[in-house]
Amino acid sequence: QVQLVESGGGLVQAGGSLRLSCTASGRVFSINAMGWYRQAPGKQRELVATITNGGTTNYADSVKGRFTISRDNTKNTVYLQMNNLKLEDTAVYYCWVPPFVWGQGTQVTVSS
Repeated sequence: QVQLVESGGGLVQAGGSLRLSCTASGRVFSINAMGWYRQAPGKQRELVATITNGGTTNYADSVKGRFTISRDNTKNTVYLQMNNLKLEDTAVYYCWVPPFVWGQGTQVTVSS
């Protein structure tokens, strides 16, 4: 089993930045890709970004150019640097190891 622990959420003004972290433990040798999803109130969970062991990244169109996903394989940690945050980025952000492992979620709130 793999366990995920997230940190770094909070309240930020529009245009500001936050960095989320997610550290994996347990059967980490089985991890290939890692990523982030988010879920806003009343909306479906949506994919934000993913990164493979080799560093290949993929982003939702809504965050391209503003968010950067990275990982430190020596620390089993994935990061999500979020810049130029917008009101519509407000959501609970979940770390994800495909296909079925999820973190507990961390709240990101962007205020005007």
